[in-house]
Amino acid sequence: MKKRKLVQAGMLFMMVAIILVLSGCSQAMVLDPKGPVGAEQRDLIVIATILCGVILVPVLVLTGWIVWRYRDSKTNKASYKPNWSHSTSLEVIWWAVPIIIIVTLAVITLKYTYALEPSKPLKSDKEPITIQVTSLDWKWLFTYPEQGIATVNYLQIPEDTPIKFELTSDAPMNSFWIPQLGGQIYTMSGMAMTLYLQADEIGHYFGTGANFSGEHFADMTFDVNATSREDFDSFIAKTKKVPTKLTKEGYEELAMPGKSGVKYFSEVPEGLFEQVVNKYTNGQSVHNGHGAGHESKETKETKETTKKESSMNGTQMDHSQMNMSK
Repeated sequence: MKKRKLVQAGMLFMMVAIILVLSGCSQAMVLDPKGPVGAEQRDLIVIATILCGVILVPVLVLTGWIVWRYRDSKTNKASYKPNWSHSTSLEVIWWAVPIIIIVTLAVITLKYTYALEPSKPLKSDKEPITIQVTSLDWKWLFTYPEQGIATVNYLQIPEDTPIKFELTSDAPMNSFWIPQLGGQIYTMSGMAMTLYLQADEIGHYFGTGANFSGEHFADMTFDVNATSREDFDSFIAKTKKVPTKLTKEGYEELAMPGKSGVKYFSEVPEGLFEQVVNKYTNGQSVHNGHGAGHESKETKETKETTKKESSMNGTQMDHSQMNMSK
């Protein structure tokens, strides 16, 4: 009778736990992907969880069963063998099963890692749209170089079209993340990272900065609106008619620490994104998202001037020493 009650109590506890876990799934945006990258990442999470569960679930169940089975009770008649020391069958099970699972998980993870390389273009018959992302304190600047417009804390993209994000930072390092479209990627000063994402459905999505960046870190969120191509083109046309233009002076003001609402700019200084990247590289030009590159003309001239001055100083010192020796 007591055993039956314990089993019933255990089943009830598991049902309540499952209900509580599932009730939170509605808020788990990562598990509700709306793009090919997000879907692949969701699949990897599910596969990894199942493989880990193959080990964790039996361990948890056996732990509870052993505690109950060998409880200190006068009525407990379970066989107790204090001198037991070895079992070949058990050794094979608890060594072979984890090894098989770890190897399987490693192979699957390696496959997904290469398949989900952030800078790898997505397969599509449509040309990708480039959007340049600059993380600031504490706001996001989105530049559409091909369309010549910019927005702050608002991103509009066409559905079923690859988006090539080029990302950098003009503030402390942050992390760009749209949970339903794909994983996060760091934005770093002096570097231009690349991330391809795509929204398969029309809808509104949540975007945020996933890296702590100071006082107003929690306010570094932005709205993502995936629309039809016609609505996207209409958005571009309307934004081009906005009277506000983003000048270099206006950008410097925007880059100052502080919160900001949604803003639209009908024009953007040409090469603004590249200038933001290059100003942190000390004369190094950025190529394909890496800081290593050729020296600028100004840097070379400065080095040559320094060499000449050093040579002249060395000659003067030699003459001075010669005079002293006399």
